[in-house]
Amino acid sequence: MIILPSLLNANTYNIKEQLQILKDKGIDHLHVDVMDGQFVPSQAFGPNTVNDLKNMTDFKLDIHLMIENPEKHIPLYKNADIITVHYESTRHLYRAIQLIKNMGLKACVAINPATSVSMIEEVLPMLDQVLVMTINPGVPGEKFIAQTMTKIEKLDQLKKEKNYHFNIEVDGNVNKDTINECLKAGANMFVSGSYIFNGSIPDNIDSLLEEVKKYEY
Repeated sequence: MIILPSLLNANTYNIKEQLQILKDKGIDHLHVDVMDGQFVPSQAFGPNTVNDLKNMTDFKLDIHLMIENPEKHIPLYKNADIITVHYESTRHLYRAIQLIKNMGLKACVAINPATSVSMIEEVLPMLDQVLVMTINPGVPGEKFIAQTMTKIEKLDQLKKEKNYHFNIEVDGNVNKDTINECLKAGANMFVSGSYIFNGSIPDNIDSLLEEVKKYEY
């Protein structure tokens, strides 16, 4: 089970101190949203941010490309550890996955709330992760969409039936309550942004870890 704080919700002015708090709490993954203002309404981060994080920290960098035609930009993110592309953002999903794998990185495909698991079944054997969006991407503050849990359940079922090895990641309004729903459905990686960075970061992380421990065996 892995908790991935989302850099998008960190305080830019205090970023160094906040990243140190994460390290002190044993967090070793960081989720970085790259947004182009086209695939999603907002804009955020880019390859320079990823390069700086790789040079100055030892976090494993989970890069979430919420951009149109990601296959054109994947080589810029060679300093990532994991690269996520959206099924909905490209007509060349297989090629995008190949590019990531050929760079020696882990490949993840994300699906939006309205996208069925069936749309990515053909590429599941290639993947290290699948990301299920539990809110609409790039729209922070939205309500957790409980119906997305059926997709996590379907992915968990396929993983067990076919002996696949991908992780199931969730992103969108993950807090101490909604993380339980995700855990029950079969997810094992949890992106959390506003919940972690609003208020006491150590306390918020502890509350998530307490829920995760109930499902570890």
